[in-house]
Amino acid sequence: MSAPEKAELKLASHNPDVLTCIANLSNDEVFTPPEFANRMLDTLEVAWAESNDGASIWADPTVTFLDPFTKSGVFLREITRRLTEGLESQILDLAERVDHILTKQIFGIGITQLTSLLARRSLYCSKFANGSHSIASSFEHPDGNIWFERTQHTWVGGSKKHDLLDAEGNPTIVGRRCRFCGASEDEYRRGDQLETHAYAFIHTDDIKARVAELFGADMQFDVIIGNPPYQLNDGGGEGASASPLYHRFVEQAKELGPRQLMMVVPARWYSGGKGLDDFRDSMLSDGHLAEIHDYAETELVFPGVNIRGGVCVFRWAETHVGPTRVVNHRNSGVPVVAVRPALEPGLSTFIRFNEAISILDKVRAHGEVTFNSRVQSRNPYGIPSNFSRFSTVQDEETPILLFRSRRGSSVDKEVYVAQSDVASNLAFKDRIKVLVSKASPGGDEYPHSVFSAPIVAPRGSVSTETYLIVDFVDSIEEGMNLVAYMRTRFFRFLVALIKTTQNISKGSFAFVPVQDLSHAWRDEELYAKYAITDDEVAFIESMIRPMEAGGATDA
Repeated sequence: MSAPEKAELKLASHNPDVLTCIANLSNDEVFTPPEFANRMLDTLEVAWAESNDGASIWADPTVTFLDPFTKSGVFLREITRRLTEGLESQILDLAERVDHILTKQIFGIGITQLTSLLARRSLYCSKFANGSHSIASSFEHPDGNIWFERTQHTWVGGSKKHDLLDAEGNPTIVGRRCRFCGASEDEYRRGDQLETHAYAFIHTDDIKARVAELFGADMQFDVIIGNPPYQLNDGGGEGASASPLYHRFVEQAKELGPRQLMMVVPARWYSGGKGLDDFRDSMLSDGHLAEIHDYAETELVFPGVNIRGGVCVFRWAETHVGPTRVVNHRNSGVPVVAVRPALEPGLSTFIRFNEAISILDKVRAHGEVTFNSRVQSRNPYGIPSNFSRFSTVQDEETPILLFRSRRGSSVDKEVYVAQSDVASNLAFKDRIKVLVSKASPGGDEYPHSVFSAPIVAPRGSVSTETYLIVDFVDSIEEGMNLVAYMRTRFFRFLVALIKTTQNISKGSFAFVPVQDLSHAWRDEELYAKYAITDDEVAFIESMIRPMEAGGATDA
């Protein structure tokens, strides 16, 4: 087949687009739908023109693009399609034009062997870049510009187990973790048959030198774009614990000094996430965060995928200085756009909703004590959620009432524990407290419940780590008044401004002011106290569903 015919194969329309049909690898490695990838490229196109005197990024034969964690190859494929059209007047021959784009402008790093093959097939129409079916004609290596090699983790730390010897009779070292990504050796030390998930882009101390090894010493990328792996099971908890990874890819990409950096990542970094404090501070404070497109409802980006807290697309620009363009995308209504500081004065977290800024300003202006100073840290009694050494009978040996998960066969039964089962804060058992489940109900759809129905726990009671202690009160009546306050949309809205994960933490209550609990608060009183306007009330009530007096949320 002649070169022009091969090029036509790449550029022909396909119906359906196979990349709309493939299933996700997992909720951690999510394929980007072609339609959404193109929306990101539209944003990039506009931004490039604004910062380059109206020039089209697709008409520049020198601009280089890198997807350092390519999966389906959709970003690189769509960039190639746009460049093929944009460079038509400069490189007249189609085959020559496509070959120039693929060999000089488009680069990728596969995250697994499978995805590297998929990306090459998407980009070159062949799993071999130099094969007979490839639409590129100048590659000598079968990988082309889509690099992948199996990478190993670098294990550090751990402790010696003298009672567990290896084949040579030496003590076994256990509990080691990868010094680059924190992966547990127990989870990720694997044979050749399985992927290591040691992503090359973040398993290096010098990303510039690493990229020079892969693509040449003089390689400089103008645009870095893509959708990185989100997290890695860290072997903690009951096997469901995971540590974020996406921030490591962002940090490495910044080190390469691109002119434009765009990624779609979970929105959890706004206010939470394990080990994300320094990353959040850098993102919000360095002045280069030009745009955030916020999708609180994951379905808008990844149909059928549930990423609690939603996702965002950010655009970081080397030359940008100043406020950030924040675009809130929701299922209901047109996007809400504002240009504002990424970090509001006096805060350390990002407020995702533009309409919330004025409300929060009014609440903070009162200077009141907030509930993050009252809520106890997780698992105050040291009793795990799966605790099972309880009794269904209250007697001298097991006198303490235990509040635990309501799931299970004994959902309506009271259970009791011994004093010896309470590992810490035993004195708390003799105080009246208000509890709330740390796991929030529902998905990303709006309006939210935010948290489950709070309960008043009497004296002589403790709880598993299923619950947070919101506050201690002096009487059952005060406890019921606090519960009434927590049921208000106002209270739950302020929690929702920080909470971006399924679990609620002490820090989730940092915007909620403590009130006088001599009476039960209602939303109308709170709206009046803080001078919340009708439009602001409408926004709050569009975000938060009502909670009935009995505790259930109104569907």
